[in-house]
Amino acid sequence: MKNSTDNNVLAVILLASLLFQGCKKDPQPLITYDNLIEVDATQLGGVLPNIGSNVNTWDMGTMFYNPKVNEEFNVFEFVKYVQFMQCTGGSLGRDLFRNPGMPEMRDDYKFSPLVKNCAGVLKLGAKPHLKLGSVPLKLTTGAELSPDFGTNIYPPDDYEEYYRYIKAIIQALVDEFGLEEVRTWHFGCMTEYENGQWFMAKSRKSEDSFVEYCKLYDYTVQALIDVLGEDVYVGAHSMTTSEGLWNEEKFIEHCAKGTNYANGGKGSRLCYLAASFYDTAPGKFTTNHDLPTTVGILKGAAVANGLTNIDFGIDEGRILCGITAGSESNQAYNRVVGYTWQAAYDARIFKQGIDAGLNYFSSWNLLTGSNTVGYPIISYHVVSNMSKFEGYNRASVNVDMKALNPGEEVDCLAGTDGNTVRVMVYNFKNDIKYKRRIKYQLHVKLPFDAKEVKVIRYLVSDDCNFFDEWVADREELGITSKDFGWSPDDPMVDNSVTLRSSSAITKYKTKKEQYKECARLIPVTETVKVSKGLLELDETIDGCNVLFLEITR
Repeated sequence: MKNSTDNNVLAVILLASLLFQGCKKDPQPLITYDNLIEVDATQLGGVLPNIGSNVNTWDMGTMFYNPKVNEEFNVFEFVKYVQFMQCTGGSLGRDLFRNPGMPEMRDDYKFSPLVKNCAGVLKLGAKPHLKLGSVPLKLTTGAELSPDFGTNIYPPDDYEEYYRYIKAIIQALVDEFGLEEVRTWHFGCMTEYENGQWFMAKSRKSEDSFVEYCKLYDYTVQALIDVLGEDVYVGAHSMTTSEGLWNEEKFIEHCAKGTNYANGGKGSRLCYLAASFYDTAPGKFTTNHDLPTTVGILKGAAVANGLTNIDFGIDEGRILCGITAGSESNQAYNRVVGYTWQAAYDARIFKQGIDAGLNYFSSWNLLTGSNTVGYPIISYHVVSNMSKFEGYNRASVNVDMKALNPGEEVDCLAGTDGNTVRVMVYNFKNDIKYKRRIKYQLHVKLPFDAKEVKVIRYLVSDDCNFFDEWVADREELGITSKDFGWSPDDPMVDNSVTLRSSSAITKYKTKKEQYKECARLIPVTETVKVSKGLLELDETIDGCNVLFLEITR
C-alpha cells in the first residue's frame, strides 16, 4: 500500500496534467476551397517572353510610308517587330523592279517601296522582320501564280541570279539605314515553305520541292551573310499544324548537317523556327495539330538534330472564320473575332504557347483600322498586358478548380522581377455566349516583405470592348451581314474588307467616338493587407474574361 506522501504526489501530477490538457488548443479545422489558385513568387522558373512582340502584314503597299504614331493607342509600345510577308516579290505588284513585266531587263532594281516601309517601321519604334524568298516573276521562266495567294510558286531559273537580287536588296537597306542598324533586324525565307500554294518545284513532286526550298533558303541566307555577317538573325516559317507537300523535319535536318547548296559547307544558319496556327472558328477547334503539338514537332526535330539554341514562334494564326458570313466570305479578315470570347481565347493560347516554349505569337492587327489607325480591338488589351511579363521569372502556380463544368477552363500565369508580381487569370469555354461567373481564392506568396501591397487590376471584359455595343447597334442602324465583305464578326470595322457598304460606313461613323470610349480599359487600384508574406484575395471572374494583376509594395 502506498503512503499518503505518494498519494499527494500523484494528485499533484494528475491535477497538472488536467490543467495542461485544459490549456491545449483544439486543432484548427483544415480550410479547403472549391476553387483555389496559389502563386508562389519565391519559387521561380525561366524568363518569360514578350509573347505578342510581333505583328505581320500581308500586303506591304504603302502602309508604313511615313506613318503617324497613334498617340492614344500606340501598339508599338509593346510590339517590337513588323513582319513583311513575301516582301521580295512574286507578282507584278510586289516585284522590286522598275519593269517587272520585262524579263529581258534583269537588274532594273527598284527597292524604294521596301526601303520606305522599313523607314516607317523604324519611325514607329519597331524593327522590320523581312520575309525574303518569294521569287520575282522575271526570274522564273513559266512562273505560275498561286490561286490562293497570287504569287509565284516556282523557284528561280538561276539561283546565282536570285542570290544577286537578294544581296542587292540587303545592300540597299544597309546603304539607307547603316550596317549596325540592319544587323538588328530579323529575316526569314518564305511563308509556309512546305505549303504547295506558296512554293514548289516545277515537277510538283515532294522530294524535288524539298530540294528546291533548301536551295532557296541557302542562297537567301548566303546573301544575308555576305552583306550583314555571320551573326544575321534568320529562320523559316512552316505550316506544321497541318501536313504539307513535304516534311518540315527534313529541312531542319538539312540546316543542321546537310550540304549547303550555296557554299558547299555543312548546314545552314538557322536562328528560329516558326509555324502557323489557326483554329477554325469560335466553338470549333482545329482538327489539325493543336498548338502544343505543333510547337513540339518543331522543337523535337530541332533537338534531335542538335539545334538547341534557337527560338520558336507562331508567324500567323488565331481564328480563320467567324460564325457569320459577309457578302463574300465567312473568313475573319483579321483572323480574330470581336467578341470578348477572343480575350480568353488569346490568354489561353498565349499560355499554351509559353508552356510549350514559344518566344512569340504574331498578331495581324490590334486596332480597328490597322496597327496605326483606329482604336483597340479586345485582343489589344490582352497582348499589351501580356507584354508586361517580359523579362520576369516565371512564378510557380498551382490551380485547383473543383467547381467547373465540362468545357470550362480557368488557368493562371504569374511572374516576378523581385519587386513586382504579375498575375494573369482567364475563364474560357469554347462558346462565345459563355458568361458563367467563377468564384475562387487567389493566394500569392510574395518575394518581398510588406505589410500591405498596391494591387492594380486590369480586367479585360465587355467593359473595355466596343464590339458588344456595335453588334447591338447594327440592328438599330439597319446594318446587315450583306454590308460586310468578310465576316461581320471581325472587329476591324475601320477596314473596307470588313465593313464594305458606303451607307453602313456612314452610319458606323455616327457612333465611332462612342465606340472608341467603350474600347478603353480603365485599371482599378487598391491597397490590400498582407499576412506573413501571403496575399489572400477573394475573387470572381466572369466567363470569357481575363484578369491581369500588378502587385507592388
